[in-house]
Amino acid sequence: MRLRRKLLAASFLLALADGVSGCSSERDAARARITPDYDRNGKLQLLKYDSQGNGQVDTWSYMDGARVVRIDMDEDGDGSIDRWEYYGPHQKLEKIGLSRRNDGREDAWSFVGADGAVQRIEVSLQRDGTIDRVEYYEHGVMVRAEDDTNADGAVDKWETYEGARLTSVAFDTSNRGVPDRRLTYGSAGAATMEVDPEGDGHFQPIAAAPSPSRVPNTR
Repeated sequence: MRLRRKLLAASFLLALADGVSGCSSERDAARARITPDYDRNGKLQLLKYDSQGNGQVDTWSYMDGARVVRIDMDEDGDGSIDRWEYYGPHQKLEKIGLSRRNDGREDAWSFVGADGAVQRIEVSLQRDGTIDRVEYYEHGVMVRAEDDTNADGAVDKWETYEGARLTSVAFDTSNRGVPDRRLTYGSAGAATMEVDPEGDGHFQPIAAAPSPSRVPNTR
């Protein structure tokens, strides 16, 4: 039974490894590059994998027996983790951790839908584990984003996009949880400032703003 658990876990890891085909000889060669670690009771805790066959471990699969809990990967071979995969109790991928600065520090988490496409990315802009920006995607393209700019736990900035173009940025300047200021950008870059004093979703233009020389910083 213990051997069966080891082989099941190893097979799972190999199925995730790039470049491993269905050929039995290649699977055997890849399996030879797996190093298992067990606890004092013989329960599998970790599988270390050299996916490139260059003598350098680049994939660490943290296990609870035959169940995968998390897989850390050094995809570019620079010695730092740049991808963290988290699995639920039914071995379903729940989220993927990323390092936006590619420095081995996890600061963003990607969530995928049933089709495997990214639906949202949660970001810790301060890199302290607190989520203060959430980006929403459709067909692989960001369509909107929400920010907590003052770290009070509430969204106070909203962005909308059409393709790669920023179309509007709204702000909550009254701490009511709804936007009351909004900049709307035309296709030519001209911007209109609007206000919603009552916070009921009815914006009114107040003045024409000059065309921005560049797209505003959206983090």
